[in-house]
Amino acid sequence: MTGPDVHALLDRLLPAEQRRLWVAGEWRDAEGGDTFEVVDPADGQLLARVADGSVTDAVEALDAAVAAQADWAATAPRERGEILRSAFELIASRADDLAMLMSLEMGKAVAEAKGEVAYGNEFFRWFSEEAVRVHGRWMQAPAGGSRLLTIKKPVGPCFFVTPWNFPLAMGTRKIGPAIAAGCTMVVKPAHQTPLTMLALAGLLTEAGLPDGVLNVVPTTRAKEMSEALQGDDRLRKVSFTGSTGGGRTLVRQSADQLQRVSMELGGNAPFVVFEDADVDAAVDGAMTAKMRNMGEACTAANRFLVHASVAEEFAEKLAARMGALTVGRGQDEGVDVGPLIEEKAVESVSQLVTDAVHDGARLLTGGTVPDGPGFFYPPTVLLGVPADSAINAEEIFGPVAPITTFETEDEAVARANDTEYGLASYVYTRDLSRTIRMAERLEYGMVGINTGLISNPAAPFGGVKASGFGREGGFEGIEEYLETTYVALPV
Repeated sequence: MTGPDVHALLDRLLPAEQRRLWVAGEWRDAEGGDTFEVVDPADGQLLARVADGSVTDAVEALDAAVAAQADWAATAPRERGEILRSAFELIASRADDLAMLMSLEMGKAVAEAKGEVAYGNEFFRWFSEEAVRVHGRWMQAPAGGSRLLTIKKPVGPCFFVTPWNFPLAMGTRKIGPAIAAGCTMVVKPAHQTPLTMLALAGLLTEAGLPDGVLNVVPTTRAKEMSEALQGDDRLRKVSFTGSTGGGRTLVRQSADQLQRVSMELGGNAPFVVFEDADVDAAVDGAMTAKMRNMGEACTAANRFLVHASVAEEFAEKLAARMGALTVGRGQDEGVDVGPLIEEKAVESVSQLVTDAVHDGARLLTGGTVPDGPGFFYPPTVLLGVPADSAINAEEIFGPVAPITTFETEDEAVARANDTEYGLASYVYTRDLSRTIRMAERLEYGMVGINTGLISNPAAPFGGVKASGFGREGGFEGIEEYLETTYVALPV
């Protein structure tokens, strides 16, 4: 696909009118007409210019959210749920266009982008059904003489910061429960990938979402914007998906106003293969856990801990599968692996691989940055990676599988837990007792047993330790957007 073809396609998918701020039900320019560039990661060329929101723009977006909050909270739960359901149906009907738009700005293959659209859209369907199931409780006081009533209320205006790696799904799993609970919001999408979120704003408006409930402010001035909004006592909640460093900053900023916070932060997921595992099934799972989104996922398998007795077999089979993947522009037919998000991502991944080889790891496939334009890195497998190599300590965020061996279950648990992170983990074994032990001993918010795919809108997604707190999805997801009021009723 050539440059002119890309721009013609983008003009159809997201007209220039919608590459602006969405505030109080209007598309508007940023203060001073400022814009920023969105770059095509497949060739490094300009893809689009988007309005670059200022602090003033962000505060006006919060003004709109505050103004809409009371009416939105008073809107019938069924009506809120029906708006989400209508949005779900609109997204499903335009899945191909949304997938193409996402592929253009983020780089992932169109087929994979379609998978994200389907996955992300399920949060709207799930929370459309949860909107009518918010409830409190009624009980008699233990000593008698009164009744205890609890009721649930929306938290209030929220500020959402979404990442570049899943431009649709990381938005829908915050926006969905907020709408269902009766909260208004200001969304700041990642500056690398704002287009999908702007398209989503248009679809939600088409589905009947009232003005001011959702406001979208793309910006390159994230620090200034978050400081201004979190310093405002009208903002009641912050939800962030991104780096642990960024999360720590937002948590600190939330302290003065005592804002509710949900943090889905970095990961360093272990993928543990025991000697009794079905190796072929483990390789299948590894391909899913490692290669989703070119490895640019916080849930991506980051450290492969494989029992010494099956390490060679596992490594050879994984290398064969990884080496057979086709790398290229995400919109091209037959491509499995698109570009990474930016040049510094390629440099970071390449350095980790170089250091691991220097430490004694054996390169089985990949490992060389290809010539030509774009931010590409080939699927790579390393065997015999020393446990103390930097690649086992840092989040790779690329298509690289470093394999380290172990001998005992205790050793595997110790290695798996030897990280500040605690988001996702994966275990392959056919021993039921070991399955239970591993699920209980691993210090992670999520454990996948004999599967490389754990994310599900009906399940609570989130981590422990430096991977954050709070849960998105499942029955737990809407609770993040509700406050509890207790009412004492003497009889």
